[in-house]
Amino acid sequence: MQEFDPRRSATRWAPRIFTAVAGMAALALGWKLTADDVSAPKVKAPLDPAALTALQHVAFASAEAQPGFERPENVEVKVRPGETLQGAVQRAGVAPEEAQAVVAALKGAVDTVNIKAGMAFEAAIAQRRSQRGPARLIGLSMRTSPNSTLTVSRTFDGALRLRELEEKVRDEKKVACGEMEGSFYESVANVGGTPAVISEAAKLFSHKIDFARDIHEGDRFCLVFDRKVTESGRTVEAGDLEYAEVKGQKFYAFDRRDSDGKQQFFDELGKNIKGFLLRTPVDGARITSTFGMRKHPVLGFTRAHKGVDFGAGTGTPILAAGDGVVLEARRWAGYGNWLRIRHSGAWDTGYGHISRYAPGIRPGVHVRQGQVVAYVGATGLATGPHLHYEVWQNGERVNPIGAKVPQGTVLGGSELAAFKSQKARIDHLLAEGGEPVGNPDTPKLASADLDRVGRSLR
Repeated sequence: MQEFDPRRSATRWAPRIFTAVAGMAALALGWKLTADDVSAPKVKAPLDPAALTALQHVAFASAEAQPGFERPENVEVKVRPGETLQGAVQRAGVAPEEAQAVVAALKGAVDTVNIKAGMAFEAAIAQRRSQRGPARLIGLSMRTSPNSTLTVSRTFDGALRLRELEEKVRDEKKVACGEMEGSFYESVANVGGTPAVISEAAKLFSHKIDFARDIHEGDRFCLVFDRKVTESGRTVEAGDLEYAEVKGQKFYAFDRRDSDGKQQFFDELGKNIKGFLLRTPVDGARITSTFGMRKHPVLGFTRAHKGVDFGAGTGTPILAAGDGVVLEARRWAGYGNWLRIRHSGAWDTGYGHISRYAPGIRPGVHVRQGQVVAYVGATGLATGPHLHYEVWQNGERVNPIGAKVPQGTVLGGSELAAFKSQKARIDHLLAEGGEPVGNPDTPKLASADLDRVGRSLR
């Protein structure tokens, strides 16, 4: 039996074991936390397609300045007639070898030989701080189709990198509203209307509104139309116009086809807005002489003026005021080249001082309302180019401005019920305001957009 020795300290095993176990537990916990931190790094949220598109499109423009060069500036270039792509790039201010390198980078992605005049691209150019020698090409962006873009940008080692960007295209319905600022065309274009949509809307209102005299600054308008749009907001294609409003006059499209297979438009009560005759058979013309007694500008004496004169330049298209058949297309005394169209219900329209007839216009030919039938001139007794326009009822001339011509048809029964349902859908869309429409031809990004993209990468 072991004897107790007072000179030796007693060994206390319990505290030592507890300390060892606690230390091992702490090490294990620390290792786990460290391992978790290494094996599960913070995951960044992926870029949405629009942000990725924006980032790639402006990659070359956001490049940092290189040593000895200023920060890059964007230069828009259009290929001139007879110019090569290399020549156009070089015209941006870079050296021939750099322009050649960019063209070489683009080979295989686009036809760099058969280049058409007017093709546009945007180059990011950095000027030398010494202002001596050619500029440095930082990158280039070229839109190859409405939803495709090629970008060439420099990597950190100076090499050129080609990126091909394809944006997704979606169908959407747009509400484009605003106030008149300038012409109807300019005003609608400012809120995203395409030329096709603007033209269709102008034809609708030509029955009710004279755009040269009835429209004023601040007048409100609103259009609803279909369009195909890219992720960055560029309109690829405009579809059907579904609603048009100018100065409180509202027209709704309804799937009731006319003789040409086109949809018709009706007012809020279901009445066809297509009047029997156009108010103005010449777009953008001004009235220079009204119906009634006047002193003839050529003959010099007073006599009845049995029509309305519209002042317009030589060659301005003359439109058929309504559907009908050409009755006369000939020379007629002081009227010069004369055209007369017979419409239904014993109504005729006449057009004088014509410079020339549209192709195919001759007696017996059927014409449609709004069809170009002739062109403004100054033939016959005329002091300058203008259209003399007449309206005949039962063989007698009447005042074109005040003539009570037949009105359009009115929907009824099941067609009226279907129209009201479609009208309610459009009215709801208008009440919601739709999505804002920006300029579809502006691919540049605001600084806020660049900041948003940059933050998503952090």
